[in-house]
Amino acid sequence: MTLLEVKKVLNATCVTQHCLDARVVETACGADLMSDVLSHDKEKAVLLTGLIHPQVIRTASMIDIVCVVFVRDKIPGQDIIDLAEINNIPVLCTKYPLYESCGLLYKAGLGVISSE
Repeated sequence: MTLLEVKKVLNATCVTQHCLDARVVETACGADLMSDVLSHDKEKAVLLTGLIHPQVIRTASMIDIVCVVFVRDKIPGQDIIDLAEINNIPVLCTKYPLYESCGLLYKAGLGVISSE
């Protein structure tokens, strides 16, 4: 799945300048505790969270998260957006809660292992 597809599935808004590209996303991590995110060991993941804090972007950059999605209609402040831009991490915002966002992405095929 690409970031464009993630944006479409979540009916999300992009708040950074570098969102609409063909970066590949293979899985998702939904968490509000950054210690849980640090234990996520999959590559090419999108991070979904309701935590609006610069530490989210710092954590995402440490483990090569492809994109951060803020859920529940939360909009990050300019300090978070600027930090994301510096780290080349696209940021999306969606109205859906965390659980539903993860479910929508899973239903759309993100992280589903093919039997082929």
